[in-house]
Amino acid sequence: MALTSTEVHLARRPNGMPVPEDFVFVDRQLADPGEGEVLVQNLFISVDPYMRGRMNEAYGLNEAMYGSAIGRVVASRNDGFGEGDLVSSNLGWREGFVSDGNGLDRLPETSLPVTVHMGPLGMTGRTAYDGLVGAAELVDGETVFVSGAAGAVGSIAGQIARLRGCRTIGSAGSPEKVAFCREIGFDHAFNYRDGDLLSHLREGAPDGLDVYFDNVGGDHLEAALAHMRLLGRIAICGGISRYNDTEPSPGPRNLLVAIGLRLTLRGFVVGNSPELREPFEEEMTSWLESGQIVWRETIREGIRNAPDAFIGLFRGENTGKMIVKLT
Repeated sequence: MALTSTEVHLARRPNGMPVPEDFVFVDRQLADPGEGEVLVQNLFISVDPYMRGRMNEAYGLNEAMYGSAIGRVVASRNDGFGEGDLVSSNLGWREGFVSDGNGLDRLPETSLPVTVHMGPLGMTGRTAYDGLVGAAELVDGETVFVSGAAGAVGSIAGQIARLRGCRTIGSAGSPEKVAFCREIGFDHAFNYRDGDLLSHLREGAPDGLDVYFDNVGGDHLEAALAHMRLLGRIAICGGISRYNDTEPSPGPRNLLVAIGLRLTLRGFVVGNSPELREPFEEEMTSWLESGQIVWRETIREGIRNAPDAFIGLFRGENTGKMIVKLT
């Protein structure tokens, strides 16, 4: 049952925007699983903006790119997994692998597409939930601004806030993405390439912002700071506008407003709030099954298109979750 697996390795550290030459493809022949092992064939792999920061030093060169994947067990000599089981892993951009089972999670059965475990019911949705409920300590009925609102995390964060009775404002980078934001229930959505950010925020939230969910950083963070209300909270999820900078960028010029307004700026990563895992899974499953939360995917096909899919994140080519389908 041996498989040949193509892997995507980081060949060199990107200088600014990643380019295809930063990656290399390596073929490996996978052995049949030994005692206690499983052979997994990946079906989908995830490409995510956070990977760019890790390319600077965290990822090893000439090693398979780390990241989440969903696969199927095709052969097993491990009592914990059976042939046909769907599993999630973090072993990255590869078509298959042999594992002793550590780090593999069997996915529960659901009537939803399996990729939901990579999107709203996986790391994407958990990030949105942890950021709003945990880092931002969201209160029902507040006014919430989400940047990158048509992206994987932003689109889910906006819908969670809506379901909590909040007024939601979202920014996106094209008329089509703005239309998607409105389709999923944002009260006010705007194209950040068209006009002044602060003017858009004043239009969408005349009385100011209670919460800002930051996926972008830079000018978005500066505009949000200028429009926060007293005791507002900013959950800092990402800063995609700065990930490819070759020199450090100065921070927001108006950070001192946080003093008088007694703002809270809190960075977080998914899993910072383990106590939220169970309520997240319960609420998100209910919302998805009832159709109260919808999600969009942008699919690229084939392992050799993984680098281009990743680079496409920084070109704004995705709406919702960017996924590479392998089979």
